[in-house]
Amino acid sequence: MKGKTQKTTKGEIYRIAGPVAVATGIDAKMYDVVRVGKEKLMGEVIQILGDKTVIQVYENTTGLKPGEPVETTGMPLSVKLGPGLLTSIYDGIQRPLPELVKQMGDFILRGVDASGLDEKKKWEFKATKKKGDFVSQGDIIGTVEECPGITHRILVPPGISGKITDISSGKYTVVDAVAKLDSKAVLRLAHTWPIRIPRPSKKKLVPEIPLITGQRILDALFPLAKGGAAAIPGPFGAGKTVTQQSLAKWADAEIIVYVGCGERGNEMTEVLTEFPQLTDPKSGKPLMNRTVLIANTSNMPVAAREASIYTGITIAEYYRDMGYSVALMADSTSRWAEAMREISSRLEEMPGEEGYPAYLSTRLAEFYERAGRVIPFGTDKEGSVTVIGAVSPPGGDFSEPVTQNTLRVTKTFWALDAKLAQRRHFPSINWLQSYSLYRDTLSEWFVKNVASDWPSLVGQTMSILQEEEKLQEIVQLVGSDALPEKERVTLEVARLLREFFLQQNAFHDVDTYCDLKKTHLMLKTILMYQNMAKQALDAGVPAVDILEMKSKNRIAEVKFERDYKKLLTSIEADMKKEFSKLK
Repeated sequence: MKGKTQKTTKGEIYRIAGPVAVATGIDAKMYDVVRVGKEKLMGEVIQILGDKTVIQVYENTTGLKPGEPVETTGMPLSVKLGPGLLTSIYDGIQRPLPELVKQMGDFILRGVDASGLDEKKKWEFKATKKKGDFVSQGDIIGTVEECPGITHRILVPPGISGKITDISSGKYTVVDAVAKLDSKAVLRLAHTWPIRIPRPSKKKLVPEIPLITGQRILDALFPLAKGGAAAIPGPFGAGKTVTQQSLAKWADAEIIVYVGCGERGNEMTEVLTEFPQLTDPKSGKPLMNRTVLIANTSNMPVAAREASIYTGITIAEYYRDMGYSVALMADSTSRWAEAMREISSRLEEMPGEEGYPAYLSTRLAEFYERAGRVIPFGTDKEGSVTVIGAVSPPGGDFSEPVTQNTLRVTKTFWALDAKLAQRRHFPSINWLQSYSLYRDTLSEWFVKNVASDWPSLVGQTMSILQEEEKLQEIVQLVGSDALPEKERVTLEVARLLREFFLQQNAFHDVDTYCDLKKTHLMLKTILMYQNMAKQALDAGVPAVDILEMKSKNRIAEVKFERDYKKLLTSIEADMKKEFSKLK
């Protein structure tokens, strides 16, 4: 046809607007990776308009001009999955940052490429299948010790099956063939997977086991299930990053994937310098042995920021398929949404609320719904991906679109409060705004594994904290002395809960982590004081005498005590003595 451009794998730039380039003359599919310009900058096809192909470029496009070459690879943006992922630090498109530093120093040049896995390192492969065995997707054909104590299970990639014609143990690189099938498929230690497509699993399970975080306020009042999704919204300086680092260090997930998505460079620098020095409290080995870090700071190209979240969740799903429990920290999804907004405006799409694209809620839902507790193909051992996404609402406004759309798809909401942070109350989680829809589902597990009175203690605690909020309004008007005696005792119990139970020091050797038994006993002791105070009031004891008791203040010492059971027993005995004297 006259005027119709003949499409090939090679074309040229027609127009450029920021990270968005329009090319003509290339035969590409949606989400194909393309190489743009003379420097072969990496980009991805995001729109096809007749003979014009719209590309989002993952690198700075300064200096590009119309007429420069564009070439399609014919493949979607994918990550390499295999031994060597753990301990790695990547950018948003799985280029290893330490490798890039070796190549060019502290500043990343454009058009530079590096494999996501070390293709020269040899790994000791131990075959668990033998010649003649039939294998299909998800089957484990062998193992590699990736890090001390972490076994990397080599899986048959999704969509591949057949009878093994050749397999042998030995030392291999990630690109060497370790097995061959009669279907002509060749199995290697590593394979690739498109980041925007969720990895399949055999069966999805109900999230009914808690992710134990070691943070008292989270485990007791707002628990998160393994395979669940949580949001941590909070303004600048409220402690999102410290909370996420505490979760990464102490949560009972076997693998941690931390995505720094669009955060400030100095914050990300802290993470990159601190994480490699942290010791895993469970094994005594470096925490990085079970961690993958993905860093995409706010001054890095905006399109790569949008991809970094998908890169992280795909790596998390890969370890889930091996039967591991994985926790993914995304810090922060607001910056990810801002990247989508910027690209959407370059595409001249119809804006939605506050300029975000109309598909914002769909993208957020697609991301959080990749969390889950599953039975992977090839095994009966369950795996899970738990997603914890930080949200940075401008000015701490929780009514803005990213926070609201996140709340629709996550079942746990940990609201950080700047006022609590200013009062040095950490973790600064507002117990009146936060909630967990997993609490009822998980209560059976807590009853069975911790204590039968766990749900009732939690219910009483929430009631006291809510009642305190109502009483504070009266106190501000007339003072606490004008309150009835019963309410004055309630305020004191609420103070004990706030100062001794809800506050936790992330930088103290003992208080940084609180096991469930300790959490339960601390709560039980505080509520025991409340019950004995009520009985004393009913017996005619003045409230002032009950409030002046000294033993209750010793509960504060329990937070920093390793032998907490002995101390709590002593406090309970002293409390009973003091109450008996009052009568």
